[in-house]
Amino acid sequence: MVAATTAAAAAPPLSGPRSPARFRRHGFRVDSGLKDDLVFGDPNAPRFVLWEGKLRPVPSKPADLPFFDLMSIPGKLRAGLGALGIRPPPPGREESVEEFVRRNLGAEVFERLIEPFCSGVYAGDPSKLSMKAAFGKVWRLEVAGGSIIGGTIKTIQERGKNPKPQRDPRLPKPKGQTVASFRKGLAMLPNAITSSLGSKVKLSWKLTSITKSDGEGYVLVYETPEGAVSVQAKSVIMTIPSYVASDILRPLSSDAADALSRFYYPPVAAVTVSYPKEAIRNECLIDGELQGFGQLHPRSQGVETLGTIYSSSLFPNRAPAGRVLLLNYIGGATNTGIVSKSESELVEAVDRDLRKMLINPRAVDPLVLGVRVWPQAIPQFLVGHLDLLEAAKSALGQGGYDGLFLGGNYVAGVALGRCVEGAYESASQISDFLTKYAYK
Repeated sequence: MVAATTAAAAAPPLSGPRSPARFRRHGFRVDSGLKDDLVFGDPNAPRFVLWEGKLRPVPSKPADLPFFDLMSIPGKLRAGLGALGIRPPPPGREESVEEFVRRNLGAEVFERLIEPFCSGVYAGDPSKLSMKAAFGKVWRLEVAGGSIIGGTIKTIQERGKNPKPQRDPRLPKPKGQTVASFRKGLAMLPNAITSSLGSKVKLSWKLTSITKSDGEGYVLVYETPEGAVSVQAKSVIMTIPSYVASDILRPLSSDAADALSRFYYPPVAAVTVSYPKEAIRNECLIDGELQGFGQLHPRSQGVETLGTIYSSSLFPNRAPAGRVLLLNYIGGATNTGIVSKSESELVEAVDRDLRKMLINPRAVDPLVLGVRVWPQAIPQFLVGHLDLLEAAKSALGQGGYDGLFLGGNYVAGVALGRCVEGAYESASQISDFLTKYAYK
């Protein structure tokens, strides 16, 4: 089995916004030898949304719902009634995120919570994202129970009857739902995996072609620093972006290639800056400190930046004493023009936005620690996404390309946790295939 992948092909996923990984039940961090390097964010760290010039906290528990000021009382009532099922019925077709949320929960939930959340997760346009593909767990609640609340109750009942497998006892136990990273950042994970696998990991190898071998399996040709190298494999998992997979697979299946070429990846830039602590506005401090996960910015609020992660507040040792570290995302499906901007223009845009709500307008210029632009960053799970994916897989199957699997974030989901879970799922697929292969 050969994994055809590229190390720097995809941007880090966003969520709320985020780059740290959500804590998962499986033990990959333990298996990689990084258990003692795992660090957790504060489960109670507030999240904020910019609305009408003010950063407003998002409710983190049911008790917060009656009191948070991000939504009006009529908006909260509309959301509650809709969640109970007092809302228009499903239209009988695949809905966008915007259509689903407006129908079920109302305009305020969409405009003030879900629209900025879509910017954080996908850097996407919720009027085009598929609810079923992008947020399938929520979509399935209505399908299962007739409403979001009904589906939630039914899911809880089914969990009681069919409890999940026991949690890996090796995993550390966070104090609530939170995010996790590593002591020296997320790069520690691929570095640890590379170290564990040793010479099995080939860097600077570029896959140029895949052909079926005369017997069973495949022949892969790579460009390497030592010249062209041919590798024979019984199974191949392609975790490269869909547009790269499309080019490589076209000689095998034009139908699969055509489907894969239709996935859209908008540009996203990550801008990391640091300010002195005194640059933070007083009204944004909690007990004299910048506290929280970060902030999101709805497109209607007159700022270009999608959102900001309070990196030095989430995890220890991210910034020296007296300074704050902020990771900002800009671009996405509604702002593709960032690809024509210089690094200094991107920093200026981020700094200008931050001074509207978080940073004192007369504060010193930020210390710029990094600017990275991904021209094709995050695959968009648009309406029709699952149909396209199934078309690509079916074309490969009908072409007789057994053992050739598609993987990666456009298959599993864009968040890092889903990518890891998807990798476990792909490994299981390959294991099943090779087991059958061995007994042919």
